[in-house]
Amino acid sequence: MLVVDAANVIGSRPTGWWRDRAGAARRLHGAVAAAVADARLPGPVVLVLEGAGRSGVAAGDEAGVTTVHAPGSGDDEVVAQVRPGAIVVSADRALRARVEEHGGSVVGPGWLLERLDY
Repeated sequence: MLVVDAANVIGSRPTGWWRDRAGAARRLHGAVAAAVADARLPGPVVLVLEGAGRSGVAAGDEAGVTTVHAPGSGDDEVVAQVRPGAIVVSADRALRARVEEHGGSVVGPGWLLERLDY
C-alpha cells in the first residue's frame, strides 16, 4: 500500500501550486493514476487531500487511486490510512515518526516524482 501526502508532494516543488491548489491536486491525481496504470507505482494507492486541494478531486476510487479527503489535519488522515508495511510519501519529519509507530515506512517526494510524468 502506498499512501501519498498530497500537500507535501505538491509543495515540494515551486510550480505555482499555491495559486490553484485544486488544480494542483487534480494534476497530481492524474499523474499518480497514469503511473498506477503503467505499473510504475505499486498498488493500492491512497491519495490524501486536505484544505483547498480537496475540491480538485472527488473522494473515492478512480483509476486505481483511492482519494481520501482529510476532515482536519492531513497528517492525521495519512496516519489513519497507514497499515503495517505501508509506504508513505512525505518529507514531513514529525509525520515520519508517527507512520513508523504504526508499522509503515516513509520515502520522500523525490521517490514518487521520479516515477511520475508530473
